[in-house]
Amino acid sequence: MSEIQRNYNPALFFTITGVALFLSWLLMGQDLQDILSNGISCDEYNVREMLVLYSGLPRLSVAILSGLALGFSGAILQLALRNPLASPTTMGVSAGAYLALVIAGLFFPATLVYGREVIALVGAGVAAALVFGLMARRDFSPISLVLTGLIVSLYFGALASLLVLLNDRYLASLFIWGAGSLSQQSWDVANILWPQLLVLFGLSMVMVRPFSLLVLGDGSTSSLGVSPGMIRFFAVSIAIALAAFVTSAVGVIGFIGLVAPMIVRLCGARRVLSQLIWSALIGAALLWMTDAVIQILAGSLREFVPTGAVTALLGSPLLLFLIPRMKFETVVQTNEVSVVWRQTAGLKVLIVMLLISIGVVAFAVTFGRDADLGWAFDLSGNWDDVYQWRVPRVIAAFSAGIMLALAGMILQRLTGNIMASPEVLGINAGAMMGIGVCIYLVVGVTPEIMAVGALFGSSIVLATLFAFGKRSGFQPERMILIGVALGALIDALIGALAATGDLRSVHLLRIMAGSTYGVSLEAACSALLIGCVLMVPLLSGSRALDVLNLGEKVSLALGVNVRRSRFVLFAVASCLTAGATVLVGPLSFVGLMTPHIARSLGLLQARFQMVVAALAGGSLMVVADWIGRVIDYPYEMPAGLLSALVGTPLLLILMSRQNAFTRSSNA
Repeated sequence: MSEIQRNYNPALFFTITGVALFLSWLLMGQDLQDILSNGISCDEYNVREMLVLYSGLPRLSVAILSGLALGFSGAILQLALRNPLASPTTMGVSAGAYLALVIAGLFFPATLVYGREVIALVGAGVAAALVFGLMARRDFSPISLVLTGLIVSLYFGALASLLVLLNDRYLASLFIWGAGSLSQQSWDVANILWPQLLVLFGLSMVMVRPFSLLVLGDGSTSSLGVSPGMIRFFAVSIAIALAAFVTSAVGVIGFIGLVAPMIVRLCGARRVLSQLIWSALIGAALLWMTDAVIQILAGSLREFVPTGAVTALLGSPLLLFLIPRMKFETVVQTNEVSVVWRQTAGLKVLIVMLLISIGVVAFAVTFGRDADLGWAFDLSGNWDDVYQWRVPRVIAAFSAGIMLALAGMILQRLTGNIMASPEVLGINAGAMMGIGVCIYLVVGVTPEIMAVGALFGSSIVLATLFAFGKRSGFQPERMILIGVALGALIDALIGALAATGDLRSVHLLRIMAGSTYGVSLEAACSALLIGCVLMVPLLSGSRALDVLNLGEKVSLALGVNVRRSRFVLFAVASCLTAGATVLVGPLSFVGLMTPHIARSLGLLQARFQMVVAALAGGSLMVVADWIGRVIDYPYEMPAGLLSALVGTPLLLILMSRQNAFTRSSNA
């Protein structure tokens, strides 16, 4: 241990452990003392004793084991991939395991009794294979890899949420468990988990020296006669297995695998063995302390509050505190793109996209399923029976797509970060939190009140992002981490509200899913008007968007008032995000996809890129709403979730074929 401690300051670990131990003593210290003093009662039924022996202590053990596994898994991923953003959550591994368990619980429930670990491992492996397969051509660029992981995580998470919503009577308990519940009623989970982790830890210790070679770089590793690909494959396989086993046991618990290795590096750990061991210990201490805090604050409701959903409440502020102190080995140029796209005549592309949008809207309004006729076109103008239901939904979906596309383009232009979007940066989550507060605090909440709450929430997140990002020059790695932290923090609050079982949580979940069902024609037209009105200052200020992308110094030299322009543009982005979130929820990912679609068509100038992205976003959302309306008729599927399911494969294809995500020469 002295060798491990030589380059690591363990003070923080002992502090966290001490706090966790103190809190655990407050929870069950007196009962433990009575048991140690008097022994276990055999002749009478002692409720407090049973709770400690078969609930409190197993829960503490599972928390420590899960924290060990997640911290260790995150450290392996970050070392093997040389990526400070890698973790089971950001790589989509946990989401893949959770989706596999949801599918098994719905279609093959018997398998959960005998093979939960195998099912979770298969799901996690599929997610990881998808991420690595798509990024193999990118030489595993850190930003590209994490962005792909986030997109895959969103895709799998959206599919799992859709299955839960469609089968809520059967999967409600799985939803709460999937949020990361450490509640225990026996020692069964701990007894299953510790042998699995022991085997994987043992394999990792055997591979410490090969892992150390990866730090030197692939060239140096190959020159020593060792295959870096094989070492990386073995390391990532262990990390995936660790995360999958934890997910199968207690659900998805995020942030531990991301934060623990960061803390260890900031405390001075440099050797591979040191980082692995201390990451596991820090992860265990963090999860133990978090769970103890939750039990004390929740009181009698402790069994119903999922620890995984609340972990980010402590982990997010900690990550936000650590981000400015982190040093990234990879530096990505944010003011320029490393690839020159083929410049296409913007007007021709715009006309084609406009025609496509008109065709999509006309198709969605006139073609659908009917209770009497089945699949049919209706060109008769039958307003009372058909159009009064379809037209408002189509207008609302199109308006939301426009808003998200414009917000995404603004954010990517302002930050010089091609990965920026309302979804990635947590702005949609902020708007959703504002809506949640309104639902829980306002009696008879209206769409107008929810819109105000969404605007307030998105503005707070944007202001926080701008404050943190300005210090680092909007460096992509830090911006993504800040967005992940803020998004996870807000999602944890929303998840905690939803897991309470309150009737208002059902309303909140429906809004999160993003269904346009029931929207009025007035509300839909108002949303479209807002989107078009907000596009006017963007079109008139398109020069500022083009110039700001060149950097602050160049913008000032060209006569652009940087502060005022950024303030106005960020305000417009907040309004756009708030309006779209009220209509289709926070999960669409249209804000990330459509600017890339416009750029892939050769559009670099802001004014053409803006309009084409808006039309593409509106069309994509209309297609998603139409699919949700007809695929399981007469039941509804939410447009917000379906837009993620429809658009994410398109974005992944663009990422795998375009060079937009390649590293700069400094990477």
